[in-house]
Amino acid sequence: MAKTRRPVSSRSTSLPSQSLALPADYDAFLRDLKERIRTAQLKAALAVNRELVLFYWQIGRDILTRQQQFGWGAQVIDRLAADLHHAFPSAQGFSPRNLKYMRAFAQAWPDAAFVQQLAAQIPWFHNCLLLDKVKDTVEREWYIRKTIENGWSRAILDHQIDSDLYRRQGKAVTNFSRTLPPPQSELAEQVLKDPYNFDFLTLAEDAREREVQKGLLAHIRLFLLELGAGFAFVGENVHLEVGGEDFYIDLLFYHLKLRAFIVIDVKIRPFQPEFAGKMNFYLSAVDDTLRHPEDEPSIGMVLCKAGNLIVAEYALRDIAKPVGVSSYVTRFVESLPKELQSSLPSIADLEAELKAVKVGDGTKARTKKHRSNRR
Repeated sequence: MAKTRRPVSSRSTSLPSQSLALPADYDAFLRDLKERIRTAQLKAALAVNRELVLFYWQIGRDILTRQQQFGWGAQVIDRLAADLHHAFPSAQGFSPRNLKYMRAFAQAWPDAAFVQQLAAQIPWFHNCLLLDKVKDTVEREWYIRKTIENGWSRAILDHQIDSDLYRRQGKAVTNFSRTLPPPQSELAEQVLKDPYNFDFLTLAEDAREREVQKGLLAHIRLFLLELGAGFAFVGENVHLEVGGEDFYIDLLFYHLKLRAFIVIDVKIRPFQPEFAGKMNFYLSAVDDTLRHPEDEPSIGMVLCKAGNLIVAEYALRDIAKPVGVSSYVTRFVESLPKELQSSLPSIADLEAELKAVKVGDGTKARTKKHRSNRR
């Protein structure tokens, strides 16, 4: 008589009973072990990427050498890609396009030591993006260093290049060299940009300061990305009581590298000298009421429409607190007259039309109808 097999108990694959007595240091050990595993995985991934980029550079260098010495052309590269695919059908990365990237990569960075120390520290397709979009060697190296420093994804790197971050970084008018010690002043100079690109805001031309402020907070992730690495949001309309009177800071941040509060005052007008005095007052109040003894001096940033740089320089010259002035740009929308707004199709109308157009024969019939109407 055949024996009936017993079903496998689900307990055999489950975690040990929670009632099991564990050593007192078990949780700490587990946390430490998880962190070590994650670190090892990251190091392994970085090592693989570094070896891959160096390998691609070597291939590109060899192709470049043969092009220079023997006149290899694009057709030879196409043939090389086909032969490599035939020899290694499951391998990726040897398409004609990628082989040409390898050649361009080796041409852009002829120094193997530089590739190993910098370019190989970022993913291969980051390097391809830089080859496509950034032609100046110094600028390209700057983006590589910033990518390593900030851990930018390819999408963020693409955004930073499109927004011309290289030319905006450290361009704000400030008095940092006079009001901050050298290491702090140099870092603070690099933190501020000019102009700030707030194109993620869609505002009317006559937007009020409060609307700009609310828009920045509504897009806080993009706002923080534009501000740069190290900014931590503290609050909006932060209340300060001075001499029995109430005052409110538009936006308050803390910068993790500068170890200082960053006070931001948003203005929809070009810079005016009185803005500097108001900011100086805010910084004094923040230093007295919010600043920790170990914090560095608080820093002020006046964000306004583009103004006269000479006026800003004069206004900051005798200000005792560190203040920077930066402009910002936004995307404005033009208000349509009401008579035109009523004539525009609604979202529901557009969706209904798109659904109708997708119906096979109906698409042709509708197209003929539209043509006859045009006539």
